[in-house]
Amino acid sequence: MTTRRSTLILIALLLLFGCGKQPKLNRLANDATILAFGDSLTFGTGATPETSYPTMLASLIARPVINAGVPGNTTADGLTRFAATLDATPPRLVILCLGGNDFLQRKPQEETIANLRAMLDEAKRRNLPVLLVATPKLALGLKVPDFYAELAKEYQLPLESESLVRILADNKLKSDPIHPNAEGYRQLAEALAERLRKAGAVANH
Repeated sequence: MTTRRSTLILIALLLLFGCGKQPKLNRLANDATILAFGDSLTFGTGATPETSYPTMLASLIARPVINAGVPGNTTADGLTRFAATLDATPPRLVILCLGGNDFLQRKPQEETIANLRAMLDEAKRRNLPVLLVATPKLALGLKVPDFYAELAKEYQLPLESESLVRILADNKLKSDPIHPNAEGYRQLAEALAERLRKAGAVANH
């Protein structure tokens, strides 16, 4: 009985730690371009261009990061320009952060998921790795919709789902009700840099 109990505990621990693992990414060359694709959160609304998260992330990981954020973009807007933006860059990795404007405009969730899935399909067709960034919506506070985790699991992508919830819940880190300030963007850049390190895309310090 003791042996069986020990075995069950071991299995439970393996499952627990296994659930926390995220997919790995190939190491990026030092000159590999990263495309930060999104809306005003990527553009850096509420701060200066120098303190947008893509600019600060480039400094943290010592790789070029192109800012392809367009304020006001929904996932539908993003989808219309995604392929052309990839053609123009072209990147070695995409950071995809969209969804906030869909929530603000009360777009059907199925539409948001379909648009994100279409962009992920396009990246997959090009063999482009993606780091998915979940944006929260208002629901008795800030909450990240479950579909981000479901998409990350389906496409085997690393997911950053905690930093924006924490940042946008702290008034000291915001320039207005829905955008970070320079310090908020710095913390987002640090979280993304750490996610890239854990995924193996860049080396640890």
